[in-house]
Amino acid sequence: MYSKILMRLFFILVMFISIWSCTEASKTIKTIDFSSDYKFNSQIQQKVERDTVPWKYQISAADYATKGDYKNALLQWDLAMPQRERNYTASQIDSLQKLYSVANAHEFIIAEAAKHQIVIINEAHHNSMHRMFTKSLLKDLYDAGYRYLALEALANGNDTDTDLNTRNYPVQETGYYTKDPQFGNMIRTALVLGFTLVPYESTENVNGKEREIAQAKNLQKIIEKDPNGKLLIHCGFDHVLEGTHRSWEKAMAAQLKAYTGIDPLTIHQVLYSEKGNLKYNHPLLKTFDIKKPSVLLDNDKKPFQYTRRKAWTDIAVFHPNTSYTNNRPNWLFTNKNQKVNIDLKTLEIDFPVMILAYKKGEEIKTAIPVDITEIDTKTTDCVLGLEKGTYEIVVTNGKQSVKFDEVVE
Repeated sequence: MYSKILMRLFFILVMFISIWSCTEASKTIKTIDFSSDYKFNSQIQQKVERDTVPWKYQISAADYATKGDYKNALLQWDLAMPQRERNYTASQIDSLQKLYSVANAHEFIIAEAAKHQIVIINEAHHNSMHRMFTKSLLKDLYDAGYRYLALEALANGNDTDTDLNTRNYPVQETGYYTKDPQFGNMIRTALVLGFTLVPYESTENVNGKEREIAQAKNLQKIIEKDPNGKLLIHCGFDHVLEGTHRSWEKAMAAQLKAYTGIDPLTIHQVLYSEKGNLKYNHPLLKTFDIKKPSVLLDNDKKPFQYTRRKAWTDIAVFHPNTSYTNNRPNWLFTNKNQKVNIDLKTLEIDFPVMILAYKKGEEIKTAIPVDITEIDTKTTDCVLGLEKGTYEIVVTNGKQSVKFDEVVE
């Protein structure tokens, strides 16, 4: 009897060693030559300290967003655009809460988009969460007949990424803001669904009214080629505005309406998003209990609009404040993404390091990573947001680099 128990224990031990060995074999670590334009935190801060240009914090905010550091991107933008704390009175809050109810933004937008041919949604260029939200709309918009995704951020003219729609993933030359992993993932998702991606930025060195006109004319060409085609446009900041713009006369959205005769559904998601310091949030965002991307509906079920003087958008989106896990925003682990822990403890490499996840089969020297994070010490938990699939994980400190495969089930 005793010998049988020993034999069973021996068999279990052999099986455990076998499974462990197979797992270790799949984690083969290779030393590689690797370089990247993504900046370490120390490099971004050193540049800020040296810079004398007034817009230096806008640059640093974009640099942090580009490497997937959402929290620092928001904090740098606070410095770029100094805020003051504003709050409504108790009576104002009570009146607003009686006037408006909170509704699911995704569901409302999809229902409204079905009634339109063109949807225009904006982003703040330092805010990766806005890109994640647009990505979350893509499947339902495609099901509603939308087939074109026009991105202001795509390089245009002589710099156009002409292989994007056949390669099916973005590369470093696809655009500037598209280097952000969440922007890259929005592009990947659109291509997998079947969207045709089109650039529309002006190819002339113009700004103001002339740039808005050039963008609108480039978009008009899409409608002229496919008069019944449905078009989603993802732009930056004020380009989404209808009506009269205070500086440009008409923004891109208004110009496009004038050229095509098509009234777009316009969506603003910048003003009512969190700041780096939450006390600077817009008082209207503080007024309501926002748990997920939302719209405010009045008693007639009409959405609250973003308005500024004589300009407006049809819908304003209210985004909730972000919670974090291991310094990563929790919205990163939604929309099919899983929370994936990457073990760095056995790596023989000096810290801090940057961890970049690439889809297996994409060229790591040129592709946009699926996710990026920076880790200060070997004992710090490393968490990535990844969908099911196989990835090449690159760990680099700028001088030494290694890679290994990671399978997400």
